[in-house]
Amino acid sequence: MNAARNDSTTLEINGREVRVSHPGKVVFPEPGLTKLDLVDYYLAVADGALRGAIDRPMVLKRFVKGIAREAFFQKRAPESRPEWIETATLHYASGTSAEEVVVTDAAALAWVINLGCIDLNPHPVRAWDLDHPDELRVDLDPMPGVDWAQIVDVAFVVRDVLAGHGLIGWPKTSGSRGLHVNVRIEPRWDYRAVRLAAEALAREVQNRAPGLATAHWWKEERGESVFVDFNQNAKDRTVASAYSVRALPDARVSTPLGWDEVRTRRPEEFTVATVLQRFNDRGDVAAGIDDAAGSLDALLALASRLGPAEKAPAASDGSGRRRSSMPLIELARAKTKEEAIAGLEAWRARHPEVVQCLEPADVLVDAMRGTSSLWYRVRINLQHVPEELRPDQGPLEVDYDPWAGRG
Repeated sequence: MNAARNDSTTLEINGREVRVSHPGKVVFPEPGLTKLDLVDYYLAVADGALRGAIDRPMVLKRFVKGIAREAFFQKRAPESRPEWIETATLHYASGTSAEEVVVTDAAALAWVINLGCIDLNPHPVRAWDLDHPDELRVDLDPMPGVDWAQIVDVAFVVRDVLAGHGLIGWPKTSGSRGLHVNVRIEPRWDYRAVRLAAEALAREVQNRAPGLATAHWWKEERGESVFVDFNQNAKDRTVASAYSVRALPDARVSTPLGWDEVRTRRPEEFTVATVLQRFNDRGDVAAGIDDAAGSLDALLALASRLGPAEKAPAASDGSGRRRSSMPLIELARAKTKEEAIAGLEAWRARHPEVVQCLEPADVLVDAMRGTSSLWYRVRINLQHVPEELRPDQGPLEVDYDPWAGRG
C-alpha cells in the first residue's frame, strides 16, 4: 500500500464504511476547516441536508483543486464506487443520458463529500419518478447595486403570491448574495409545466413589485432589481440544496430560515461553525416541508391568464438570434473569473470617460455553463453612456473558446 493510500481514515456510518482520503487537507484556509471537518459537518446536519437531497439524482460539483479554483461538474457516477451507492439514469433533451449518483443516507452523503464536493446539487425529482418534479424552486438573484433589504422585500412578495395560489414557500439563504424559496409540490406535472408555473409566479411578482423585482430573462434589461429566476426549474438545472456549504472563504452555508427571521438575519451570519450550533439548538427549521406539498393548478391558471411572455425581437441577419434592446458590447470570454475580471479592468483603464457613466448593473459578468465546468463572459450595457462616448465593439480582451476541440 503506497503512502497516498495510507493518508486516509475510515468512518463507520450506520453500519457502512466510508473512506475519507487526505482527511487533514485544508479546504477552507480562513476558518481552518479540513476535509474531515467538512464530512463531520454534513454528518452533524444530515437530518436537514438529506431532507433537501435524499433520493434525488445529483450532479457532482467537485472542487478537486480547492475552493480558489473552478469546480468541474460530473454528471456520471464514478465507476469505482461502493455497491451500496445508488444511481438513476437521466435523459436530456440533447439526446444524451447520464447515470447520476442518488444520495440515500448519511453514508452516501459522506462519500459524496469525500469526492471533493462542497455543496450538494440535486435535481428536483425523486429517483423513482424522473419526469415529474416534486419541488418548485424560486431563486432570487440580485443584480449589482441591489441591497439585502430589497431582496427581502421581494421574498415577501413571493411568499404572498405563493400563498394566494395555495402554496407554501420555505426560504433559505442561497449561501451567496441571494435567497431561495423552495416549494414542495405534488409530482403530477412535467418539467415544462413546472417551469411555466414558476415563470407565471415571477411575472406576478414583477407586476406587484415593479422596479424591485423582474422576470426579464435578458440580464441587460433588469436594471437594479431582483431577478426571480424561473429557469432554475428547467430540466437540466440544479440548485445548491439546504445546508450546502458554499465555496466562499468563510465557509458560508445555504441555511433554511423561518419567515420571522428573513428580515433580521443576514447570509454572512451562517457559516459551518454557526450552523452547527444553530442545528444543535433548533434542528431543521424547514422540517415540515415534506408535509406541505401543494398543487400547481392555480399558478398554471395564472399563466393562462397572463398569456405568453413577450419575446425579444430577432436579429436582422437571418440567424434567428435575439436582437437586444440595449446597446451592448462584449469584452471577454474567459476560462476563469479571474481572467474575465482582468480583461474587464484592462478595458476600464482604457475607457475612463465611459466608466464614470456606468451604473453597477451595467457591468454584466455571467457564469456560463460549459461541457463540464463554468466559463465567464463580460459585457457592458452602454445605456447610460452618451452616444458620442460609446465605444464600438472591438476585439475581445480575453478570447476563450469553451467549445474548442469539440464536435
